[in-house]
Amino acid sequence: MDKQYKLLLVDDEVEFLETTAKFLRKRHIECETADCCMQGLDLLSADHFDVVLMDMSMPGLNGLQCMAEMKKVQPDLKILILTGHGSLNAGINGMKQGAFNYCLKPINFEDLLEMILLARQAYKEND
Repeated sequence: MDKQYKLLLVDDEVEFLETTAKFLRKRHIECETADCCMQGLDLLSADHFDVVLMDMSMPGLNGLQCMAEMKKVQPDLKILILTGHGSLNAGINGMKQGAFNYCLKPINFEDLLEMILLARQAYKEND
């Protein structure tokens, strides 16, 4: 994987952030973490990311609201929405509003990795 590949992970569940970031870094995916939308927006305005993996339900701005704000900063950003197992419609709605795809929690990390790689490939095709 090339060095410029960078992922932003936004989720208010600290344990999930740490576990997912560790999994991704072991697979040579550079990632930054944010525990809320505002922190994610701050990171996005200071740096460039290829893919964002973001929880749908967070305090403050939810995933869809946050996605809209992030797309203002970087319109070509590929965003993967994370949603709870009972919120399938929220994931589909997210895609209608511009998300690249969605993942259901709890996550199978190998499936997540595959989805991230697909999002990265789609991002590179837009470069």
